Amino acid sequence: MSFNIALSGLQATTQDLNTISNNIANSSTVGYRGGRSEFSAIYNGGQAGGVNVMSTSQNFSMGGSLVYTGRELDMGIQGDGFFVLSGQDGSTLYSRAGMFSQDAEGYVTDPAGNRLQGYPVGAGGQLQTGNVSDLQVQSGSLPAKATTDVGVVSNLDANMKPIDQATSPFDPDDISSYHSSGTVAVYDSLGNEHAMTQYYVKTSDSTWNVHYMMDGQDVGTNKLEFDNKGTLKGGENVTLDLGTPSGAAPMSLDLSYKNSTQYASDYSNSSLTQNGYTSGELNGVRLDDNGMIYGTYTNGQEQIQGQVVLADFNNPNGLTPVSNNAWAATNAAGQPIVGAPTSGTLGSVSGGYLEGSNVDTTAEMVSLMTAQRNYQSNAKVLDANSTMQQALLNAI
Repeated sequence: MSFNIALSGLQATTQDLNTISNNIANSSTVGYRGGRSEFSAIYNGGQAGGVNVMSTSQNFSMGGSLVYTGRELDMGIQGDGFFVLSGQDGSTLYSRAGMFSQDAEGYVTDPAGNRLQGYPVGAGGQLQTGNVSDLQVQSGSLPAKATTDVGVVSNLDANMKPIDQATSPFDPDDISSYHSSGTVAVYDSLGNEHAMTQYYVKTSDSTWNVHYMMDGQDVGTNKLEFDNKGTLKGGENVTLDLGTPSGAAPMSLDLSYKNSTQYASDYSNSSLTQNGYTSGELNGVRLDDNGMIYGTYTNGQEQIQGQVVLADFNNPNGLTPVSNNAWAATNAAGQPIVGAPTSGTLGSVSGGYLEGSNVDTTAEMVSLMTAQRNYQSNAKVLDANSTMQQALLNAI
């Protein structure tokens, strides 16, 4: 009996050594989860029968540290969840290793060629949150967008003296016929830039005329009215017809002066915005903490390309580890709970970072020494048992 008990101890300790050695070997593996051998005593009819390894569980309760890499498609998960991958054989895999890049077709893949899953973007640029599919970064040009909205927040100097329009009519070439001017760049449907200049002429203590010129042409006039506190009360919004630039579509824009003021200080612009831009080429990718992937373009614009999704399980230890830093789902793990990062119990995703292994190498070395001692002790029992049997045979 003691022989069989010691033999089971050797077998169990060998499995423990396999687990420890695997942890140490993968201490630098991205997203790896350390394992632990869980022993169980064996009894036969109340008699001690030795030991066996009941299971080998992985530590999903402690995350690895995030290491900055600077690579635009590297991703590290903070909190619960797994990346969802579509294998080349059509299988679904789950991983904590966020080493991703683009393949020749723009799909986001891991080093093994598995495609990262997420919410794609429709033809109109809307995120399709009800559909999970392969994430792809579109490499085409971003088309130009004509300016349709302009926002200006200015202060007009209340100390300026009104100009009599009858004796000094507005003339853009005569600086004495206006008090100040400001220029905003606007774009037509082809992406051509045009300079639209606004000339401010004070006509009374609380009234200003604004004349608009683009490409040397007069494109309209607006009147701004202020109260005795310097707050804008009239002319806040104006629609301008800018004509039809050569080869482009007709231009029309809505211009807002909301929050503009008339105070006794120099003319200034505190805000100047417009929503048009010229065409651009894809020159990079950006990821935010919510898993949104944006394409960045040479014209300074960004366009959403999709959103990474994460999956979580009621029992992560029910997942089966497979090669290439991944796990496969099983019935023991439960159904995957899929959603956007930071939703529900799912963690966040950090772009430009990778999550390291959660293996504590020092603790593993201590466990290695303990397992070695256990192995030697069980081997000593076998040796003692053999000596006793030999002594018995010699006595007969």
